[in-house]
Amino acid sequence: MPKSRKSKRVTGGSFSAPGATRKSAIAILAAGKGTRLKSRHPKVLHEVGGQALLAHVIAAAKKIVPPEDVFAIIGHEAERVRQAVAHTGVQFVLQQPQRGTGHALMTAGEALRDYDDVVVLSGDAPMITANTISRLRQFHRQKKAAMTILTAHLAHPAGYGRVVRKTRTSDEVRAIVEEKSATPAQKKMKEINSGFYAFSVPALYRYLDRLGTDNPHAEFYLTDMAAVLGKAGERVVAVAADDPQEILGGNTRAELVAIDRQLRMQKGRQLMNEGVTIFYPETCVIDTGVEIAPDTVVEPFVQILGTTRIGAECRIRSFSVIRNSVIGDGVLVRPGCVIDESHVQAGAVLGPYSHLRPGSEIGEGAHVGNFVETKKIRLGKGSKANHLTYLGDAEIGAGVNIGAGTITCNYDGRHKHKTVIEDGVFVGSDSTLVAPLRVGRDAYIGAASCITEDVPPDSLAVGRSRQIVKEGWVRTRRASKSGS
Repeated sequence: MPKSRKSKRVTGGSFSAPGATRKSAIAILAAGKGTRLKSRHPKVLHEVGGQALLAHVIAAAKKIVPPEDVFAIIGHEAERVRQAVAHTGVQFVLQQPQRGTGHALMTAGEALRDYDDVVVLSGDAPMITANTISRLRQFHRQKKAAMTILTAHLAHPAGYGRVVRKTRTSDEVRAIVEEKSATPAQKKMKEINSGFYAFSVPALYRYLDRLGTDNPHAEFYLTDMAAVLGKAGERVVAVAADDPQEILGGNTRAELVAIDRQLRMQKGRQLMNEGVTIFYPETCVIDTGVEIAPDTVVEPFVQILGTTRIGAECRIRSFSVIRNSVIGDGVLVRPGCVIDESHVQAGAVLGPYSHLRPGSEIGEGAHVGNFVETKKIRLGKGSKANHLTYLGDAEIGAGVNIGAGTITCNYDGRHKHKTVIEDGVFVGSDSTLVAPLRVGRDAYIGAASCITEDVPPDSLAVGRSRQIVKEGWVRTRRASKSGS
């Protein structure tokens, strides 16, 4: 709960004395079930652009006020929602039971009472921007209003409540009319209520208890505060969003997919404006949290997910999937690679069809090639593992050659063990390295060896049975079969 402040408020309004610091909160409505999604998961945790709906709204809110002044009002599956966004540092208010948006603000009264104003956002509307939130708050303050409604002009406003201004040019609102109650003339109006508001906190809590539940769902609706405040002689105004798309919420699966598509196309345009080439961006899946440096080329049908960071002058070829990874400058990712929670240093070459599992660290100029799988390894500068190899729980030095078909046997059925391969080692093809194991600097491992003991530096280790050749064996076997 925010600490009490000593700024003096003038009576009958929402404004601090001259020179006093205005204190704002942002409340995010995130308690709903999302019935129309037909999901057992909380509505605000459904993802678009690679993040939960609520995470997008929180990110925008935190650009306006510190996280301790952002309050997520949670209810349905409250603990799951809390855990999903706890890392953001925002505060939580539990709305239990959920009796509407007005009830949500009633529940948050204790947390919000010491603020001057509060901006109310919807946790399922992820395209809202910090610029629009700031503009809403600034307009609210300039107009010295008790309530400010963010509106939008939609070409097809069916289903939304219409905002009726006192005059066509007036900032002041006469009423919000739900579509089912609207007259034919009002239904032709294009300006709709977005469900985003700014309130004077003193005015809000002076009149909030006047909300009623005379509606089919017997809930307290925040929309009704416009009428309550207007009747009380308080000022209710409206300001239109510059981009109507920002207020759209994800109420159905189709709407979620449409929002996801729009966010990703926006991300693609942003990256291209910053110097990244993305061929056929409509085929790529790039999350909103991704960063890519200039002169990198992304080919069609690539997925770049989570918090991935890609350096300059890389080429990410088609059908690769990169998640929560760091890719250095000048890296070539050939087709079909899967890179997950890994770090690839500058100049490395991956693929085609390499699989870097979590914890893989690929050194500068290293090569990880066709059908090579790595997990929790460090591959040193200039080292190569080009074909059909599994490297897990290993520390591999610089200038090492890993022959085709090599396997580090890291699991004994109960525990994982580590393989250490020092600089300059040559591992012959089809070798099996049974951990725990250390292969010393510049050692050689003969092809098809099973190595179970440490190998000293500058040594040759061969662990295979001696070749036996039995001349004529096949002819004898064939003759014995024909005579039986």
